[in-house]
Amino acid sequence: MTILAVAAECAPFAKIGGLADVVAALAKEWRALGHDVRIVLPKYGCIDCQRWQIEPTRLTISVPMGWWQEYARIWRGELPGTDVPVYFLESRDYFDRPGIYGEHEGYADNDRRFLFLSRAAFELAPAVDAVPDIIHAHDWHTAWTMAFLKTHYRHHPHFTRAAGVFTIHNIAYQGISDPQYILPLAGFPLDGFAGSWLEHSGAVNAMKIGIMFADKITTVSPTYAREIRWTSAGMGMQHYLNIRGADFLGILNGADYTEWDPARDLFIAANYSIETLTDKELNKRALLEESVPPHERAIEIPILGMVSRLTAQKGIELLLGCMEQFVRTGRVRFAILGSGEQRYEHALHVLGRRYPTRVLVYTGYNAGLSHHVIASSDYLLVPSLFEPCGLTQIYALRYGTVPIVRATGGLADTVEDYNPTTGTGTGFTFREYSVAAFAATIERALRYYRDPVHWDRLRRNGMEQDFSARKSAQRYLEVFRWALEKIGRTV
Repeated sequence: MTILAVAAECAPFAKIGGLADVVAALAKEWRALGHDVRIVLPKYGCIDCQRWQIEPTRLTISVPMGWWQEYARIWRGELPGTDVPVYFLESRDYFDRPGIYGEHEGYADNDRRFLFLSRAAFELAPAVDAVPDIIHAHDWHTAWTMAFLKTHYRHHPHFTRAAGVFTIHNIAYQGISDPQYILPLAGFPLDGFAGSWLEHSGAVNAMKIGIMFADKITTVSPTYAREIRWTSAGMGMQHYLNIRGADFLGILNGADYTEWDPARDLFIAANYSIETLTDKELNKRALLEESVPPHERAIEIPILGMVSRLTAQKGIELLLGCMEQFVRTGRVRFAILGSGEQRYEHALHVLGRRYPTRVLVYTGYNAGLSHHVIASSDYLLVPSLFEPCGLTQIYALRYGTVPIVRATGGLADTVEDYNPTTGTGTGFTFREYSVAAFAATIERALRYYRDPVHWDRLRRNGMEQDFSARKSAQRYLEVFRWALEKIGRTV
C-alpha cells in the first residue's frame, strides 16, 4: 500500500523527542516490507540540507489558507540508508526560523504553521504523483489532515480511496486555537462551531479533531491507551476517546535496532554484545576519562544516567529531590543529558558545580552523546509523571543498562520489576509519584549492583528483550487494513 506520513519531526533531520525516531523507524520498516512510503515534513531553518543531501525540486505548490493562496517550494531527500523519499516544505514565513516549535513557550503562530503543513500535504501528494491508501498523521500538529481528508479533499481523485489514521504521541499537547482566527484559515464556517467535532471548551482543539475525524486512532503503548481513556491522564479527551473506543488502540513504539545496537554503534567508545558484556565497562571508563580528573575515576562507583527532556512530565522534580542524598556520600555518580525548562537546567548545573566529579551534566541536544551516556551508565533513570511510551528505557535494555522507572504508560509495558527469587525481570519500578518512592527504588536497585549473579542476570534479561520497530510496523499495517475496510476497501 501507499502510505503518506505527515509529521512535525522526523529523525535525523528534525528531532526534539521520540516522535522523530518513531516516524523514521516505522517508515524504514514499512519500506523493507515492500510498501510505498512518503514522508512530509517542514523545511525548518535548523535542518542541515548539505549533510543530509536534501535538494530543491522544481516544484512549487499553492496552499489554500482562507480565501487566498500561499506557496511552498518542495525539497526532496531520503531517509538515510533507505530509498524512502522525504518531502520538505519550504516556507520562509512559517518554517525558516530557529528550532522546530520555538523554545519552551512555542511560537505564537504554531497553530497556523501546522495548519499550513496539514493543508500543504494534500497539495503536495498530486505534485509528486502519490495516490495514498493511508494518510498517517502524528499528534496535534498534523491532526487537521484528518478533517481535510473527510471534507475539502473528500472528492479529490488522489484521496477518494484513502483512509486516515491518527496517532497520539502525547495527549498533553492539544493544539488549542481561537476559532475566530483559525477556522477561516482552515476553510470551515463559524456557524455551527459550538458542539462540533472541531470544538472543545469553546476553542478549536486539534487533538479532538484528529480523534473525531480519523478512521482509526492509535497511541504509543497499550497502558497509555487505557490511562488516557479512563483516567485524568486523558487531559479532557476521555469522552471523545470513549466515543471512538471501537476504533482506538495502543501500539507499543519500537526501537530501530540498526541504530541502537551496542555491537555496531559508532557513537560509543567500545562495542559489545550479550556475549561480550564485560566490554561495556570500557564505555564507562571512556566517559570518566572525558569528564573526571584521574584520581576521581573509581570505576566501581555506579553511574545513574538520564537522557531526557528536562520538563515536569519527565519527573525532574523527583530527581532533584533525591540526587544530593546519594552523591553527598560518594556512593553513586549521575550523568544527565538533556535540555528543557531553564529552572531545571539551572538546578542541575548548580549540583554539577557543587559535586563536579559526581554530577556530570550535559545540556543541549546531542544524538551521539545520548548513545554514549546510555552505553556508559549502569542504570537509566526514567521517573516520569506520565510517559506515553518512552524509548530511552528500550534503548537501555538493549545496552545492558538497567532501567529504574515509574510504572506508567509505556514504561509499565516495557520494564518488568526484578524478582531475585525467580531471576525474572529487567529493571526496577515504582508506582507512587514521590521523592521517597523514587529514592527507595534507587536504593533497592543499588543492592544488586555488587552481586555478580543478580547483576549479570538483570542485564542479560534486558538485552534479550525484543522491542523492535518491525513488530510495531506490522501492527500498524493491521490497523491500516482495518481503516481501509472501514471505508469499504481491501488491500
